[in-house]
Amino acid sequence: MGFSIALIVFSGLLMLLVLMHKGKGGGLSDMFGGGMQSSVGGSSVAERNLDRITVVVGLLWFACIIVLALLMKANT
Repeated sequence: MGFSIALIVFSGLLMLLVLMHKGKGGGLSDMFGGGMQSSVGGSSVAERNLDRITVVVGLLWFACIIVLALLMKANT
């Protein structure tokens, strides 16, 4: 039960973190205004930290999926 809740939390957090990234041009980011230049530009340090946090949350999300798969296999 705990890993299922953790998976839901990490999924929502991962979606928010991915949407916070600056668009690189083209694709769906332009559709939602990601391609427009903003006067409030993020610093490169903030972007790197956002990248690191996104990778860590992605790895935790992946680990939750693996643990849930192993628990389901053990129950059958």
